[in-house]
Amino acid sequence: MNDLNLTKTQSTPAVSGSWEAGVLRMDGDSYPENSYEFFGEVIAWIERFLGASDRPLRLELRLVYMNTSSVKAMMDIFDLLAEAHGSGRDVAVNWYYDPRNERVAELASEFKEDCEFPFVIAADA
Repeated sequence: MNDLNLTKTQSTPAVSGSWEAGVLRMDGDSYPENSYEFFGEVIAWIERFLGASDRPLRLELRLVYMNTSSVKAMMDIFDLLAEAHGSGRDVAVNWYYDPRNERVAELASEFKEDCEFPFVIAADA
């Protein structure tokens, strides 16, 4: 299958999905004009990955700022992971944040509260 590579812009994070490694990374700010258009590709990639194999999937996030519609799209992604986890799939999220930006840690914690799959929040070194 195909890897996913979306270039970082002023309003969208860099996204790289490695089919071979089973890792999807997002890094940067997320406040696109149309979050569902942007995240549609990401969600489709995750759905293909989860549907095509039984291998583990890891999300590695370094998101700095997210607007409301990006938060909603991220909730959709976490719902996909929760469904996969409920079916016995090995999925996990590692969310890294700058320790000087406690708001990001708080946002990640709010997401984590609703997730039963492994979800680590860690300060970047």
